[in-house]
Amino acid sequence: MRRVVDVVVCVTIGIVVAPVVGLVALAILLTMGGPVLFRQERAGRGGEVFTLVKFRSMRPADYHGQQDVERIPALGRFLRGSGLDELPQLWNIVRGDMSIIGPRPALPNQAAHFSPRQRGRLVVRPGLTGWAQVNGRNAISWTERIELDLWYLQNRSFALDMRIVALTALRVIRPSGARGAGGVNEGFRTESGQLIDIWTADAPPAPRPLDVPTEPLVVVPRVTLPRPNGASYAAATGPMPIVDQPEEPRW
Repeated sequence: MRRVVDVVVCVTIGIVVAPVVGLVALAILLTMGGPVLFRQERAGRGGEVFTLVKFRSMRPADYHGQQDVERIPALGRFLRGSGLDELPQLWNIVRGDMSIIGPRPALPNQAAHFSPRQRGRLVVRPGLTGWAQVNGRNAISWTERIELDLWYLQNRSFALDMRIVALTALRVIRPSGARGAGGVNEGFRTESGQLIDIWTADAPPAPRPLDVPTEPLVVVPRVTLPRPNGASYAAATGPMPIVDQPEEPRW
């Protein structure tokens, strides 16, 4: 059911936003030149690697080692802040790589450092938007984002998905959380607190589908996290099903 809804909604949205896609592509060509699209490998459902597409938001580096924040022009900041740079991922959803709602797809080298419990977020297809995206996005740590994703997977429902859609629309109108403190997004820390450079070429490869934990149940402990509005947030608790080729919940 979810897969059918994904495809129907994506095709409908694609038709409606086609003029916007054309305008964004033209703006990128005029301000940054080609290519218009940025492609990157990500870890999908079961850890299987796929190619994610999005609008390019950075200029080529002027010199070796130039910081990413220095390479993002005004157009790129607008695209990232509003989330319009993610529109090409509608194609990933139609292809079956992603879903409309779910955990954001991690980099392969990042997924390779997930603990067995954290790999619970690989049970479903990654999403264009998700619970972590509307509750802090890049303004919160990866640890917090993963906990929010695990909580979502245990509380997944039609009502919660509709709430995420509504909050996502609000974030497009009033962008927030696109960047971390000082304009720099925090790196990925393992559960032990080790900071991992997920961009290095010699980092471990992404887990293959068979590397995803096959235990019947992985217990997810309760973790209290701060929310953007200052209130406390109880993250995932109880058993989290982990299987080799998990079936998509209906909602």
